[in-house]
Amino acid sequence: MTTESYVLIIGGGLAGLTSAIHLAKEGVSVILIEKDSYPKHKVCGEYISNEVLPYFNYLDINPEKIGAVAISKFVITTQSGNTIKSKLPLGGFGISRYSLDHFLWQKAAALGVVLINDQVLDVQYKNDLFQVYTQNKGQFTTKYVIGAYGKRSILDKTLNRGFSTKKSPWLAVKGHYNADFDVDTVALHNFEGGYCGLSKVENNRVNACYLVNYESFQRYKDIQVFQDAVMKKNKHLNTFFNEAQSIFDKPITISQINFDKKKPVENHVFMTGDAAGLIHPLCGNGMAMAIQGGQIISKLLTDTYSKKLEVSRATIEEMYLKDWNTAFSKRLYAGRVLQKVLLNSSLQKMSYTIANMVPGIVPKIIKQTHGEPLVVC
Repeated sequence: MTTESYVLIIGGGLAGLTSAIHLAKEGVSVILIEKDSYPKHKVCGEYISNEVLPYFNYLDINPEKIGAVAISKFVITTQSGNTIKSKLPLGGFGISRYSLDHFLWQKAAALGVVLINDQVLDVQYKNDLFQVYTQNKGQFTTKYVIGAYGKRSILDKTLNRGFSTKKSPWLAVKGHYNADFDVDTVALHNFEGGYCGLSKVENNRVNACYLVNYESFQRYKDIQVFQDAVMKKNKHLNTFFNEAQSIFDKPITISQINFDKKKPVENHVFMTGDAAGLIHPLCGNGMAMAIQGGQIISKLLTDTYSKKLEVSRATIEEMYLKDWNTAFSKRLYAGRVLQKVLLNSSLQKMSYTIANMVPGIVPKIIKQTHGEPLVVC
């Protein structure tokens, strides 16, 4: 088994897999370690902005061939059911993580990435090299490490990341349904204590993913009871859940979702995707951000590997931090502001009134949480 590489990636989600594909495409030796096996469903909104398409083209990834559904419209409703409609400035597409991650995993394998299913327990940096320790496969040696392991991991505590010791009040729930739903639309429906996103994915299925404050949920402690008692007060969610047929035996959930600020570089590890910073799901663009984060670090490491960029590790870390903040800091701030607005019923009503008076404001707000098309140099 190969235990040495130029880059080792921890985590096989969107950020990790696109990074692996990018690096391998440029001839860089890569090991990727992922604790789960594919295909696998993940709690996710499963909508991606079209800003990623130029980069996907560079990586030879065609979402249509995986069954992606084109999305061009956005609908948002208040807790009381008032509706705001808009066109998406760039548009996007719906695709399940079950299909997309599995496709990317297979593509990475075809490009020669060493793919390992195991749990990373520790990462130690010494003498300009990393030693990465796993539960079953032992020790790996690498020049650079990319942390792409998602929202929360035991590694966060190992690396002494500040947020890892804090409890988070957020719970996310996701399911797939057979339902009558506009194929070109992504909808965001607010309810007391949270919001639910709906959009089509492949095979004519609807992905329903919602985020709820645990204080709101714990009074009911049962997903179905909570949906009936709280979410269905929004007439649009009432219609959807009354008519939709669940495809999953039961919804999948994830708790302790943390939106605190994170550092994109920790102990010389390049964090990307949700491990670097999590945008609120209501902004609907976390998947594109994960992909772009992978692009940013892959470009830097590819340039160091090919000697196009001959600088110290400290300089590379500074460059990544600068590029990451340029790409995402404003988006994350906009996401935090939007969440505060949408979880406040009074501010919701005010926003609804303003949006109806000035319809053009909605696409401008959406742009604050989206980027420009990713040009590969």
